[in-house]
Formats: sequence, structure tokens, C-alpha cells
Amino acid sequence: MNWKTEKGSVFFKMSEVSDNGQSRVLVADDDPAILRLVKAIVEKEGYEVITARDGKEAYKVLQAGEPLVAAIFDVVMPYIQGTELVRYMQSEKRLMKIPVIMMTAEQNSRLSSDSFAAGAVAFLPKPFTNAQLQTMLRMFIRQS
Repeated sequence: MNWKTEKGSVFFKMSEVSDNGQSRVLVADDDPAILRLVKAIVEKEGYEVITARDGKEAYKVLQAGEPLVAAIFDVVMPYIQGTELVRYMQSEKRLMKIPVIMMTAEQNSRLSSDSFAAGAVAFLPKPFTNAQLQTMLRMFIRQS
């Protein structure tokens, strides 16, 4: 098996890297402005971004077997909520180790506890700064 060593003793299979050598991150949000912002921040960190405009699109990407090193989901989206996507990922052996960062503009503390209970590794309230998202990416994804 071909493994790529990353900083911090984190390992990713080579298949988790795209043809151009970039690791992929799935970003799902139904707000086009937030989707563009998060995509730009993640790309600035050196990742290839796969975007989804709602939970159904994100679910299709997850089902298709796209190799991912992380996912960033809005909690409240049409069709399938972010927490439901995380629960699905936790039920699939090939997806369960992918770190998921959840984000929301909703002012409900229950959403953060529900996100963690579903299996998310981080929760980011909107609005957030570029630095906050960059820090979370660096914490949960190591790249060489």
C-alpha cells in the first residue's frame, strides 16, 4: 500500500490526493457568499475544494467516494442537515476518520452539542474570521 507521510505523524493514503497533488476538502453551505468565502480560505491553505450548495449535493459527493482529507459543513441546509451528513460519515468505514468542521449562523447552543454528538471535530459560529477557519484547518489537517 502506498502511504504519504505528513507533518505531525498524520498519514493519508495517496488516493486522498488529487491528480494535481492537492488534498481535497468538501465544503457545503447553502449561502453562496459563505461558500465562496470558505472556498477561498481553504484554497489559500493549499487544498483543492469540492463545493456543494446543499446537503443533497454534499451527500452525493460523499457517496461518490471522492477522496477527502476534511469536510466543512453548514449545520442548517436544505434537504439534508450538516449533522445528518456527519452521522452518515460516521456510519461509513471509508468516511469515519475524515475530520468535519461544522459552522452555523444560528444562535442555538444545542446545534454545537448536536454537531459534536454526531461526530464533528470542531464547531465554528458565523460570522468567523479567516484566521479562525485557517487555525481549525491547520489543527485538524496536516500538510507537508
